[in-house]
Amino acid sequence: MSQTKRISIHGQWSSRWAFILAATGAAVGLGNIWKFPYIMGQNGGGAFVMLYLACILLVATPIFIAEVMLGRRARRSPVQGMAVLAEEESAAPAWKYLGWMGVVAGFLILSYYSVIMGWAMAYVERAMTGSFHGLDGAALKSMFEAFKADPMELLFWHSLAMLITMLVVVRGVRAGLEAFTVLLMPALFVILLLLVGYGMSTGHFVEAFSYMFTPDFSKLTANSVVVALGHSFFTLSIGMGLIMAYGSYMPEKVSITQTALFVVAADTTIALLAGLAIYPVVFANGLEPAAGPGLVFQTLPIAFGQMPLGVLVGTLFFALLTLAAWTSSISMIEPAVAHLVEKRGWTRVKAGIWLGLGAWLLGIASVLSFNYWNEFKMFGKTFFELLDFTTSNIMLPLGGLLIAIFATWMMRRETSFAELGLSPRMYAVWRALTRYVAPLGIVIIFVYGLGLLG
Repeated sequence: MSQTKRISIHGQWSSRWAFILAATGAAVGLGNIWKFPYIMGQNGGGAFVMLYLACILLVATPIFIAEVMLGRRARRSPVQGMAVLAEEESAAPAWKYLGWMGVVAGFLILSYYSVIMGWAMAYVERAMTGSFHGLDGAALKSMFEAFKADPMELLFWHSLAMLITMLVVVRGVRAGLEAFTVLLMPALFVILLLLVGYGMSTGHFVEAFSYMFTPDFSKLTANSVVVALGHSFFTLSIGMGLIMAYGSYMPEKVSITQTALFVVAADTTIALLAGLAIYPVVFANGLEPAAGPGLVFQTLPIAFGQMPLGVLVGTLFFALLTLAAWTSSISMIEPAVAHLVEKRGWTRVKAGIWLGLGAWLLGIASVLSFNYWNEFKMFGKTFFELLDFTTSNIMLPLGGLLIAIFATWMMRRETSFAELGLSPRMYAVWRALTRYVAPLGIVIIFVYGLGLLG
């Protein structure tokens, strides 16, 4: 069956720009603004940035392009889409489990992602009421620790985050996913630029810039390599099915490669800007760059408590951090919703409610891992940490590996060449990276990763 005869029953993006903003919204979120700065701090700064950019360029981007291509070719949810493509390319029917793995990964990530999204929402309220005013780093650290130690407050915000996520998902592709992301992403970018501007006024911007872009490779460990690759997949949402789902809604005449490169560039730029916004504040207040998951919630509030219009800017930042998380969370559940609509004939409302309820229930375990269950560890990690590590560093790279294998070893060359619409030379570059370089990189990382787990 040719691609032009397939139509997604879920609808299409209205334009190339709508897809770019939706995919960027899916990619840009807590991974860029919350996670990237603290894992950079934990892994030596500049050397980690260089490693991360190499992973993005050589491994993540070619696979991101491949995943969009598979989605548009199939015009189905990831599970049904991989089944259709496997039949079309005379590959084993078991390839549909690649789609399943993505659906499960997205569901698992959403369960704990909404907990962190709840943190951002709680800090909107704290910023609005001026709770940061006059507080130093130690006081803000105490505030954050007390917040995490209260399971009922975490549960409230987790529940609210999941509720507003489902309210968007049930509205569909254009009225829900597209309508929200088209407005929110430019606003986030503007606020980040304002915060970088504030960072320049602290007197520590040059120190922060040097920390981020002067590599000391002696600070890297095998774990740094695992984390860099895992985060390159996490931040671009590779391997969790949502890029495949979003690709299935892409208009036929839109260039897959151009739009994919734009999304990758926007996502990476925002991650680097987040570092340039946060680290000047870290150094100006004598704080530790390797502070961990609380970095954003303990350092930026210092600036908001001291700067002119700090209440307004702080409120806007945490509101937009919430909105960035929101645009990502609605995309994570989309592959599962699309599967139930296609396979079971459910309405989007029914699918969204049941999936949201399931992710909410699982998320309670992550809530408790910050307080009542914080002493309970498996493989040396709390439930939240284990879920984060398993999805980001194992499931997503494994999904990416299988996407690369299918797109370049199972799919016929003429099929992918026609779908991508690249020049012969550029197609050869993409194919070589996706067929050889990216899989080799992932396999090497898995060797290290399994060693760490063992």
